[in-house]
Amino acid sequence: MSSGQEVGSIFGEGAGPAQALLRSPTVIIAAVGLWGMNIYIFRLFGIDYAHVLTLDLIKEKEALTKDDGDGTEEDGEGSDGSIRSSGSASLGKRHGGATKNGKVDHRNGRSPSAGSAITTNTNIDANNDVTSYKLIVFSLSLLVLLHFSTKIWIDVIGGTAIGAIFTFYSAVLIGICLPLPSTTWVRTACATIVHRIFELINPRCFCFREGMPSAIPFIDVFFADAMCSLSKCFFDMGMLWHLAWHYPDPVPNDMHSILIPSFVASLPYLIRARQCLVMYTIGFTKNDPKKYQHMLNAIKYSTSLWPLCVSAYEKTVTSPEEKAFLEKVIIALLAINSTYSLAWDITMDWGMMQSPQVVVPESCAVGPVSSSNPGSKSCAHAVLRPRLRFGAVYSVAILLVDTILRYSWLLRFYEHNLFASTDAYILCTQFLEAIRRSLWNLLRVEWEHIKQNRGKEAEDDDTDPEHDPFLISPSAMAMTPMRSTQAKDRHES
Repeated sequence: MSSGQEVGSIFGEGAGPAQALLRSPTVIIAAVGLWGMNIYIFRLFGIDYAHVLTLDLIKEKEALTKDDGDGTEEDGEGSDGSIRSSGSASLGKRHGGATKNGKVDHRNGRSPSAGSAITTNTNIDANNDVTSYKLIVFSLSLLVLLHFSTKIWIDVIGGTAIGAIFTFYSAVLIGICLPLPSTTWVRTACATIVHRIFELINPRCFCFREGMPSAIPFIDVFFADAMCSLSKCFFDMGMLWHLAWHYPDPVPNDMHSILIPSFVASLPYLIRARQCLVMYTIGFTKNDPKKYQHMLNAIKYSTSLWPLCVSAYEKTVTSPEEKAFLEKVIIALLAINSTYSLAWDITMDWGMMQSPQVVVPESCAVGPVSSSNPGSKSCAHAVLRPRLRFGAVYSVAILLVDTILRYSWLLRFYEHNLFASTDAYILCTQFLEAIRRSLWNLLRVEWEHIKQNRGKEAEDDDTDPEHDPFLISPSAMAMTPMRSTQAKDRHES
C-alpha cells in the first residue's frame, strides 16, 4: 500500500501540473527494475518464485480438467482456453521452470520432463525467458528513452509536457510491437500482465456463476498488491486524461475534476478489497473459523482510500482554516493506515510474530546458548518464525527498512526544507514506496513458498546454505553440481 497516499498538483495551467505527469512513467520504470532485483535474489536463494506464483493456477486447471473428465494435462484449452495454460505452465517456463508437478531442473531452469522439445526450441525459450538482467537493462533503456524524448520534445521542438508523455508512450508501444526476436520476452510478459489484469476484474462470485465462488489465486493477490503501490501512478494517469481533455485551457478548480483521477487511484484498493470479500464468502460457506481474517484485510484496504480522497479534496479548498483542519485529518488517517498495514505485513503477509506468548520470553531470555544443540535457533527465529529462508540478519533488516518506509509520509513535515516543490515530495514518496514493495515481495513470496511446501521438507536448520541445498542458487548448482552432495557429506560426518 502506498505510504504517502497523497496527490500532487491538479489544477492550473502550463508546465506545473503537466510536469507532474513525468512521475508516473519514472516510478513504473523503477518498479520494473526493482522486480528484476527481486528475481535475482530469488534465484540467489534458490526460491522458485514462478512456481510459487502459479501453483494455484496449476491446481485450478487440474481441478477443472478433472471435473470435465479429462485425465490428460496437455496445454489444450481449459475452462478459459489457452490463456489459462499460458498463464500457468508457460509462465513457469519463462520464469524459471515451474511445472505442473512443481519440479524444476535448476541446471537449465526448465522442466526435466520436457523432452526433446526443449532441446529443439532452445533459442525460442531463451528469448522468452524473463531474467533479472533483461528487466534491469530494459528499465534503464526506458529511463534513457523517457529523458531524451522529454528533452527533445520540450526543449528542441518546443512542445508541451503532455505531448512529451504521449510521445514516450507511443515510442514504447511501437518498440514492443515490432516483431524483433530480442523483444519477444517483452511481448510475452505484456500479454501475461494484460491477462492478469482481466483476471483482477473476474467476478468469481455467485452473481455470475453457479456453485461455490472461485478462490483468488495467489498470483492475482500478489499482482493486485503491487498495483496498490502504484496507486499514485494511476492518479497521474487520470490527471493526464483531464489535462488532455481541457488542453490548452487549465483544469477547472471544481469537485468533478478530481473525481476521475481519485477513482482511478482507488481502483487497486477496491479490487483488492473485493478479493478479500470473495475469500470471506468462501470461508463463510465452508464455515472456516479464520474467515474473519479476510474481512479484517478488506478493512485494511479501506483505510487506504480515505487519505487519498481527503488529500484530493484538500486541493479544491481555498480556506486556510479548512486546509489546516484537513491536514490534521490526513495525518491521522495516514497514521492509522500505516500502523494497520505494518502489523498486517508482519503477522499475516510474512507469517512472523504469530505467537506473542513466545516472543517476549524468547526475546528477553538471558544466559548462555548451548552450542551442543544444533537445533537451537537464534533470537530472531524465536521472535519472527522458525524458518527464515533469507536468514535472520537479512529478514530483520528487511523488516526494519519496511517499517521505516511505511512511515515515509512523515517527510511531509520537512517538505519545504528538503524538496523544491510538493510534486518533488510526492515523487520521492513514490520511489520509496516502490523500494518498500520490492522488499515486501521478498518476504511475501518466501512465506508463501513455506506454506506451499509445509510438511514436504525436513525441519532442519534452513538458515545455513551448507545444511540446506535449497538455499544454493540455481546458477551455483549448475556450476558446481557436486556442492550439495559434499555439503551433505560434511554434515553427516
